[in-house]
Amino acid sequence: MHSFPIDYVEPVFRPPSEAKSLILPVTNGCSWNKCTFCEMYTQPQKKFRARKPDAVREDIDRAARSLGGVRRVFLADGDAMVLPTRRLLEILQELRAAFPDLQRVSSYCLPRNLARKSVEELTELREAGLQILYVGMESGDDEVLRRINKGETAESTRSALSKIRSAGITSSVMVLNGLGGEVLSEQHAVNTARLCNDTQPDYLSTLVVSFPQGEERFRAGFGDDFVPLNQDGLFREIRQFLEHLDLERTVFRSDHASNYLVLKGTLGRDKPRLLEEVNLAISDPGAATLRPEWMRGL
Repeated sequence: MHSFPIDYVEPVFRPPSEAKSLILPVTNGCSWNKCTFCEMYTQPQKKFRARKPDAVREDIDRAARSLGGVRRVFLADGDAMVLPTRRLLEILQELRAAFPDLQRVSSYCLPRNLARKSVEELTELREAGLQILYVGMESGDDEVLRRINKGETAESTRSALSKIRSAGITSSVMVLNGLGGEVLSEQHAVNTARLCNDTQPDYLSTLVVSFPQGEERFRAGFGDDFVPLNQDGLFREIRQFLEHLDLERTVFRSDHASNYLVLKGTLGRDKPRLLEEVNLAISDPGAATLRPEWMRGL
């Protein structure tokens, strides 16, 4: 029995749409790793570091020998884009040489990591094979972002997404339903919609904020006034979010396992239908198709 060619430092995370991709770790952990809602890289073994070029090259070589026709590669862990452009270009060139059938390379991306990268650099990365960047917007409201210690502002996210679009790279944006609790729900929904309108992401998805390891760490940063939204509150917030969206050709998905209500469509074409589905879930939950509590999770 052959072992997998890459020896991962567990746990490993990737977007749902990268299920069939080769996961190539070029960093370990997350360079920021201070967001109070995120538990992904909190284990001691996930302390951030950039992997040595020789180690990454050896992984690529072993994968090429044992896996054959790899078409998609996801650069792990939390934010490969923290690496210098020169280093990312080296990795992309090595991938293209190792996998002749390679169609796309993708990565998570913290907005802060594009502050020092120009549109020209991002264009060069796109031409070398980088096709998709997954950006955790989480919220477009500065107060929410401050309370969750995101290390970003609406403006830093706007700037990053603008650069991504100008470089011709596909953007996939993630927003967290319920992140502001009851007290900040309205401004979270409205200002996040405004930021999406300003940046027109190619893909937009919503997840429900959850705390598998407990809320203590989150509450310590957010404040004593955090009250989680119940199911009805989550639906009302997503309705307000949808109502304020003015998107042209964004593929919208609210189908992550954390969501009670699965929503799929293209905005703005499908906005009226999506709002009808949300309104039904609010007015008559029994008539809507909702995910049972036991099926929800990360």
